[in-house]
Amino acid sequence: MTSKPDLRRRTLLKAGATLPVATTLYASASYADGHAAPPNSRVFSFPIGDFQLSTMLVGNRLAEDPQTIFALNVDAEEFARVSAQNFLPADKFQFFFTPTVINTGTEVILFDTGLSAELTVPVLTATGLTPDQVDIVVITHMHGDHISGLTQEDGSLTYPNARYVTGQVEFDAWAQMDDEGFNTKVRPLAEKMTFVGDQDAVVSGVSAMAAFGHTPGHMVYMIESQGQQILLLADLVAHHVWSLAYPEWELKFDRDKAAATASRRKYLDMAVADRLPIIGYHLPFPAVGYVDRRDDGFRYVPASYQFML
Repeated sequence: MTSKPDLRRRTLLKAGATLPVATTLYASASYADGHAAPPNSRVFSFPIGDFQLSTMLVGNRLAEDPQTIFALNVDAEEFARVSAQNFLPADKFQFFFTPTVINTGTEVILFDTGLSAELTVPVLTATGLTPDQVDIVVITHMHGDHISGLTQEDGSLTYPNARYVTGQVEFDAWAQMDDEGFNTKVRPLAEKMTFVGDQDAVVSGVSAMAAFGHTPGHMVYMIESQGQQILLLADLVAHHVWSLAYPEWELKFDRDKAAATASRRKYLDMAVADRLPIIGYHLPFPAVGYVDRRDDGFRYVPASYQFML
């Protein structure tokens, strides 16, 4: 395997190799007029102790009628009121898709693989890494926007030198389903899989934690180095207002809505109590921020310059 670059020596501006503009529905980052965003708007790199993290915007999508997905148990008037309070339209929204890659100095760990290898690999390359340098691929759960980039269009492995890690409960649950995405992308990798449970370590400084509900075995991950921590939430929250701020608001894609709500409460309470930064796969890019109390709910505080200090 080729050697790992020291990402701590890189800057966001150096991560600016030109990326192809995707033509799929889930396009690479773009402005409202359809023009591609600059490459450095797709990668956000920052340190946690001795680890270098990069969140990667591998896709975004404009969608309408958000209440067909979010806040299913909320009346339209309240949804519109809360949306207006947060300067959001109530009739459309943006989906964001943001895997995270971590360079520990000895291993490169990719969390989730995006909607396709075609969309994810160019953004990974902009961080200074190539797919063959990825040592571990962690799948937080088995929804298509997290597993579809595991293989390329010809069926070959996108990350040929990696081992794969996922939750035991999650894998076992999906193995009982007749799901085409799982059968195509994940099941063939079973022999290469390492399975984790609650509190199990992926490597030193990266620990899995059960956050069931969104899917049967959805996991979040605590990242820790040199006394600094960040909580990778995956799909625990799906929107910074309609999910994080109001954890009881039901999400269409949560398999067990009561369990998902309980998991949101548990880990958002943890983030507040311990003043932990968080990463959310579907939060507005760069998908990094903090959580504070708001009455009986929460408030999302996007990261600004904290990681530059």
